[in-house]
Amino acid sequence: MKLLINALVKFFCGLLLVGLLIFLPAGTLTYTHGWLLVGLLFGPMLIAGFVMFFKSPAFLAKRLDVKEKQATQKGVVAFSGLMFIAGFVVAGLDFRFGWSKMPSAVIIIASVLFLAAYALYAEVMRENAYLSRTIKVEEGQKVVDTGLYGVVRHPMYMATILLFLMIPLILGSWYALIVFAFYPAIIITRLKDEEELLTRELPGYAEYKQKVKYRIIPFIW
Repeated sequence: MKLLINALVKFFCGLLLVGLLIFLPAGTLTYTHGWLLVGLLFGPMLIAGFVMFFKSPAFLAKRLDVKEKQATQKGVVAFSGLMFIAGFVVAGLDFRFGWSKMPSAVIIIASVLFLAAYALYAEVMRENAYLSRTIKVEEGQKVVDTGLYGVVRHPMYMATILLFLMIPLILGSWYALIVFAFYPAIIITRLKDEEELLTRELPGYAEYKQKVKYRIIPFIW
């Protein structure tokens, strides 16, 4: 029950925060693209949360732990938080003052890709029981090198980059896309620091890097 309450509190706090960041700058609740994003973002999140609660509560508890201990990762989390706040606010202001116009086709395609990225993220969570929102090596942890992890070393980051770059497009804001374009650079900083830790502390990870050459994008990087 404590885990359920904790998960629901964090869910509704996140929902409220995103709603305020989008609709307050927009100056109206009739921001259709804002409601579209809220549905696409929090609908699957709620479903996934209940699935984890009933099938693997320990994994859900791990996903709720967001307290980073390393200085570099704390900086990454802080900077990404500022980016999200700025991106949502800019999107709301863009709608309010009509700064940019985005074709409906772009918004539809972005919505489809957003859900595809969510599905990719869900597959990563299914494949990797050690997946955590903080950078650490658990006792008894082993290298996962099957499925998506046999293609790229960080499929979760691949999914989140696609996911978050679609957000400003769903909101219909080219200006917000400029803000969210900083996200890949943030992820690269996090990834490099994470790989240093894994190479140092996770047995077999150095060999895994030799086996799977690409970090995020197959055949590119």
